[in-house]
Amino acid sequence: MERKRPKNVIVVLLDSLNRHMIGAYGGGEFETPNLDRFAERSVKFNRHYTGSLPCMPARHDILCGSLDFLWKPWGSIEVFEEPLTRQLRQQGVTTMLVSDHPHLFEVGGENYHTDFVAWDYVRGHEDDPWRTAPDPSWVGAPAVVADESWVSRHYDVSRTWFRDESDFPGARTMTEAARWLTEFANDDEPFMLFIDEFDPHEPFDVPEPWMSKYDPDWSDPKIIWPPYATQAVESGVITEREAAHIRSNYGAKLSFIDHWFGKVLDAISSRQLWDSTAVIVCTDHGHYLGEHDIFGKPGAPVYEPLGHIPLMISWPGIAPSEVSALTTTVDIFATMCDVFDVNVEQRTHGVSLIPLIEGSSTSVREYVLTGVWGRSVQLLTGDEKLVRSPRQGNRPLSMWSNRWSTMPIHAYPNIRLPRPDERATLDYMPGSNVPVIRQPFEEGDPAPYWAQSANSSTGEDLVFNVVNDPSEQEDRSQSSEHERLSELLRDALTEIDAPTDQFSRLGL
Repeated sequence: MERKRPKNVIVVLLDSLNRHMIGAYGGGEFETPNLDRFAERSVKFNRHYTGSLPCMPARHDILCGSLDFLWKPWGSIEVFEEPLTRQLRQQGVTTMLVSDHPHLFEVGGENYHTDFVAWDYVRGHEDDPWRTAPDPSWVGAPAVVADESWVSRHYDVSRTWFRDESDFPGARTMTEAARWLTEFANDDEPFMLFIDEFDPHEPFDVPEPWMSKYDPDWSDPKIIWPPYATQAVESGVITEREAAHIRSNYGAKLSFIDHWFGKVLDAISSRQLWDSTAVIVCTDHGHYLGEHDIFGKPGAPVYEPLGHIPLMISWPGIAPSEVSALTTTVDIFATMCDVFDVNVEQRTHGVSLIPLIEGSSTSVREYVLTGVWGRSVQLLTGDEKLVRSPRQGNRPLSMWSNRWSTMPIHAYPNIRLPRPDERATLDYMPGSNVPVIRQPFEEGDPAPYWAQSANSSTGEDLVFNVVNDPSEQEDRSQSSEHERLSELLRDALTEIDAPTDQFSRLGL
């Protein structure tokens, strides 16, 4: 019998969404009534993990389907790659992007939106250089930023142009997405709506009454920019009280964007789209908020709070259920390709989740690979995790790309990625006959921002049983499991044709 597929797909990506803080996943610290409402009609994936980290690499996983972090740290769609949106456009599928995510419109992310039929960029989030001066009328929201960094100055100016709650970027993004569904979604023709919402990513800033919701006794200036630090409290970067305040502010933003997400759910209901549309709620990664005394996304292993992420899919004709199979971000791409019967030219690494959704299979993959370029590589099986750290000074290490860009760090211009030099060679990516620049990095070379890590070359591995020890307190790297998992990692890297550099730098 031929399988009935959804006609449409809606993807809602909430950036830095912590799985363990969502009510539907057992979180009780903060209120998430609309995410919980969505979970009640969804297939909830309990063993879903990150692939490529952080922000733009994760979006590459979703829109291009191939793991990015083994070849480059951060960048645009390559010339040999076909994003899902290009194929959908050629097939006559209406694709729409609604986003307040600044990285999609700066160097290193600037071409992810171009193959959508249309897009709407909501301005004013994080470091978006939206305005050149504060609102001269002084009726906007007063600034709450307490430091002088480049990113806070941008946001400090933008914030004064917000009049009320509905003007904050997250609220506007969800409002515009709901409006598109109400006014433009044509159920007679297939569509894909991608809502790329930057909340609850920092700054953890929302208007009252949200701002004081979880920390009403705080009387000092609000701390809306979390530090990126390991041993944050132990080393004195922040106090325990400040740590609790920052965590509460994340919760306030989580509840805020959950509220506005409800507008999208209401629009889907009012248009009666549930019976024809797959709705995917996902994230790129979590955010450390004191777990292991870590804040932000610094150079540290991908522990569970960062890497174990939520995935919920509402599927026409499928009753709510839970799935315990191992899945990862590139599988979202493969699933959408399956829905729309799309084949792309580049080699991909995802597996369709439809057999899990329909209940015809209980497993689609044996392992997950996740990490940040130039840092440790994590391998996850059903219950075990190996954190394999670089050896020998994290060398050899090469970056592969024809779009020579990485995350712009305006505050640190000296660590901008240097141009390819005389050491560069031409090579081929797996599954491509298009030459790609391969640039080696040696000791003393400026490293891309995300490759910088305090533990990038310690050679110290970690092994955890994440089922029996979800807080990852017991390192089992001295057990026999270490060698077995290392061999499995070697096999996994071989299977996806990982660069030879990766085997060498990881001591495999």
